[in-house]
Amino acid sequence: MSTTGKSNGHLRRIGIYCGSNAGRQEVYGRAAQEMGEILLELGLGLVYGGGNVGLMGILADTMIRGGGEVIGVIPKSLKDREVAHEGISELMVVDDMHIRKRTIYELMDAAVAMPGGIGTFDELFETMTWNQLEIHYKPCGLLNAGGYFEPLIAMLDRGVEEGFVRPAMRQTMVVSGSPRELVAGLAASRRTAEQGWIKPPANRPVHSPSKIKKR
Repeated sequence: MSTTGKSNGHLRRIGIYCGSNAGRQEVYGRAAQEMGEILLELGLGLVYGGGNVGLMGILADTMIRGGGEVIGVIPKSLKDREVAHEGISELMVVDDMHIRKRTIYELMDAAVAMPGGIGTFDELFETMTWNQLEIHYKPCGLLNAGGYFEPLIAMLDRGVEEGFVRPAMRQTMVVSGSPRELVAGLAASRRTAEQGWIKPPANRPVHSPSKIKKR
């Protein structure tokens, strides 16, 4: 199956961060399967962490059954612990976690976080940080299956309210409980000048060097 997106704008491959566990609710597994089915329907490839267990395994297996492109990236230290998936299109075994994340970034056109744990949060927020610092721009989305990410969404909104997160940066996060709507939102996402962190906020105090007391 071709991985050239069908009316998906700039998207060819989606990087998906998700749990190596399946979670306690069946809704998470169903969401992983549905996400795989939507990627297949839209002709999009998958880049993920390379495991064959938990939500990672459900997602990859769905894609494989449908003949989709699945690229897994896994560090040597986790190859056995996460039970690397040997049946995907390409399994890339890299030296460490930093190379794993960088490789996924380079291969994907957008990032989606599905329910998962600390590793999922780490990967999502590093991608958002790189967007903010203008190292790259890869649209980010949350597949909010079963309302899993509601506390995280509330935390981001609190960051905006308290002046720690720019509203424009918060708005780049596409959120939906529907894989189809989520991918459509990512395809429509475009970078704006307000999303970066290069210019200081207007209310940020500027200290003149002449007023700094010398020690």
